[in-house]
Amino acid sequence: MMIRILILLLFAMLVVLQYRLWVGEGSLAELHLLKQDIAQQKDELQQMRRRNQALQAEVDDLKKGLEAIEERARNDLGMIREGEIFYQIIEPQQGKP
Repeated sequence: MMIRILILLLFAMLVVLQYRLWVGEGSLAELHLLKQDIAQQKDELQQMRRRNQALQAEVDDLKKGLEAIEERARNDLGMIREGEIFYQIIEPQQGKP
């Protein structure tokens, strides 16, 4: 009789431990989700690092040379140099003669 109670007690402990392993706090499922979150955050971090490197390169170009500033002024502000001729081509809209 005592052995039967001991076996039931050990079986109950096994069930409780298995529950915690698979479903409870710190379970394998939670560990898997955390690993997925870490992988996603590493990808985002890598993208942000690449973006920061591109921005830093642009800042360095703007600090070092006038060519980058001139290119930016031409593209963003429509700057033309003295003596240059500006041609604006307007294409006809579709449906209108």
